[in-house]
Amino acid sequence: MRRTGLPSSLGDRFTTADAAAEGVPPSRLRASDLRRPFHGVRARAADLPEFLLTDSRGIPRGRAEVDHLRRALDYLPRMAAHEFFCSVTAAIAHGLPLPAAVIDRAIDVAVFAPRRLPRTSGVRGHEASTKTVRSFIDPVSGLRMTTPATTWAMLGAVLTHPHDLIAAGDAVVRQWRVPAPLATRAQLQAAVDSGRRVGVVKLREALVHVRTRSASRPETRCRLALTDAGLPEPESNFDVIELGIALACVDLAYPALKIAIEYEGEHHLLDPEQWAHDIDRYDRLREAGWIVIRVTKAELFGAPSLVVRRVRRAIASRS
Repeated sequence: MRRTGLPSSLGDRFTTADAAAEGVPPSRLRASDLRRPFHGVRARAADLPEFLLTDSRGIPRGRAEVDHLRRALDYLPRMAAHEFFCSVTAAIAHGLPLPAAVIDRAIDVAVFAPRRLPRTSGVRGHEASTKTVRSFIDPVSGLRMTTPATTWAMLGAVLTHPHDLIAAGDAVVRQWRVPAPLATRAQLQAAVDSGRRVGVVKLREALVHVRTRSASRPETRCRLALTDAGLPEPESNFDVIELGIALACVDLAYPALKIAIEYEGEHHLLDPEQWAHDIDRYDRLREAGWIVIRVTKAELFGAPSLVVRRVRRAIASRS
């Protein structure tokens, strides 16, 4: 049986009520070429917009993040004018790094009291206060969501490991190689101090350790593993220049001791071109007298004490 077309005015995602108003019969809405992401919503196959695939800084999103944001887009046809995305959903939209465990299918949608919470499968409803929560319409995606500072403050109720909360804060205030930070430290402080919120003690403790030059969650986790063990805080994304020649920009460094700490992400191991570039870079550093400590994902997230031990040994050898 040949399927009838759908009016272009409906767009890629639409409510069944809008479709009915356009004269689309119920049988067409049950066709297999349409997804049913939420009650009363249909979505047809379409290319995903660029803002969903990469964040505002051009960094590709992971599959879990893309799937989560697609669910947020699917919710838009039934989203009320007074609703907005918040918490984990807003954090993903802003490009904040999150542990995989908190990224699931349910999206976070908030309303200001005394509005009624959204109640449908796949949505976590949040009641917000105008005193502690700020929202806006993102100019790139068009999504209504909490501001970066408010979003980070809301993560105090979600993220259990303090290093993850600091990593998200680092991403918000990052100034290194970005046009502008998503928010300032002062704005994070104001969000924390705006009123009662879950996790406020964790937020205040985390804010002390937030830095503006960290470029990734692993870099932050590595820095904090070292300082938690009592080692001096290394410099983040340090440019190594010898005799006026730029040799490398290293993830973490103790410049006075010529010790570099480099996180080896999976792309470093799987991309032959990147691997060759890394080898050449490390050779240049060693020839200039630097100790290069390469840290893997398994070490950093599974046995950080091993990383600390290696760095401590290197510091001792130069002290």
